[in-house]
Amino acid sequence: MSSVLSLIGRTTPLFSADIAAHESELRELIASTCFLVIGGAGSIGSAVTREIFKRKPKLLHVVDISENNMVELVRDIRSSLGYIDGEFATFALDCGSDIFDSFIANAPGYDFVLNLSALKHVRSEKDPFTLMRMIDVNIFNTDKTIRQAKRKNAKKYFCVSTDKAANPVNMMGASKRIMEMFLMRRSLDLPISTARFANVAFSDGSLLYGFNHRIEKEQPLSAPNDVRRYFITPQESGELCLMSCLLGGNRDIFFPKLDYNLDLITFSDIAERYLERLGYEPVQNATEDEARQKVQELKRQKKYPVYFFKSDTTGEKDFEEFYTDKETLDMKRFSTIGIIKNEADYDQWKLNLFTETIQTMRKSSTWNRYELIELFNQMIPEFQHKETGKFLDGKM
Repeated sequence: MSSVLSLIGRTTPLFSADIAAHESELRELIASTCFLVIGGAGSIGSAVTREIFKRKPKLLHVVDISENNMVELVRDIRSSLGYIDGEFATFALDCGSDIFDSFIANAPGYDFVLNLSALKHVRSEKDPFTLMRMIDVNIFNTDKTIRQAKRKNAKKYFCVSTDKAANPVNMMGASKRIMEMFLMRRSLDLPISTARFANVAFSDGSLLYGFNHRIEKEQPLSAPNDVRRYFITPQESGELCLMSCLLGGNRDIFFPKLDYNLDLITFSDIAERYLERLGYEPVQNATEDEARQKVQELKRQKKYPVYFFKSDTTGEKDFEEFYTDKETLDMKRFSTIGIIKNEADYDQWKLNLFTETIQTMRKSSTWNRYELIELFNQMIPEFQHKETGKFLDGKM
């Protein structure tokens, strides 16, 4: 973890004090508990799975759509943590499928169900079909698996949200905000908690994750130099989820206490630190073409081409925030974690409208981005969708 920490500008793990203070409580609870982790082989999901596994649960089942990621999860756990007396099993399944429904129907009861599956990229809003899948995964699959958890007599359901759900400007953040509305309704039937995240450094598919591949393929690094973001490590993401799931009250949203003045960092700063750690001097280039052409020449000089630019893509939020001024906070319970406290406040008419409108669109087999954006505006009147006509797939 220390190498990732230094890249994101910190020297110590964020949640160490709170984890240590509650470690015995966590271990005692986990040892007698059965867990189902959905989306458990992605970056955050695998971090959560590790945190549960190393505290020796009674039963741990992991579901993920990616067979390859699941194989790596098992290899990683066996190679680092070994074995436990409790049952540990993985299943390569899509939680939105009827096969998953049969799996749940025949599975043993789970005390805690954690859902880490999500479409998390802002780039996913570029076309209406990927947008519809985002709605399916982030909203309807969540709602479905809560109902399934209730039927299996679960004690608690946890799912992950995002910092971008606070005052959202992109469809990904707005989809998670709408998901939180659905959670409020289901919280009357089953206790639910969640977490709003900072960016998880080097998580699957992230810009920082891509740095590894760019170096391996001898390609230049490219990043915005005007976008400042909060970052946490993969292990910290697992710890935050675990704390919210096991210690959070009904409708609690956990978030990391990060300092606006100390902890925000640009992607370009991380790129430079990353290259310097590898022994390269970063060299700024004026264009993408120039950067692509200079890789071999600069590598011979222990230098590396970078292309930094001003962000101009759709849905890019100007600043990071974990909560709004309308939300009630508990900043005293933990030293490094804040909590948003929620009442079961939701609009049944809006939830029905959203569900019925999406069903109608899908039955017609035709819809467009702007219809979906308008529907999101109806759900979230303060939604300020930032549309520029440019998308991340148009960038190197």
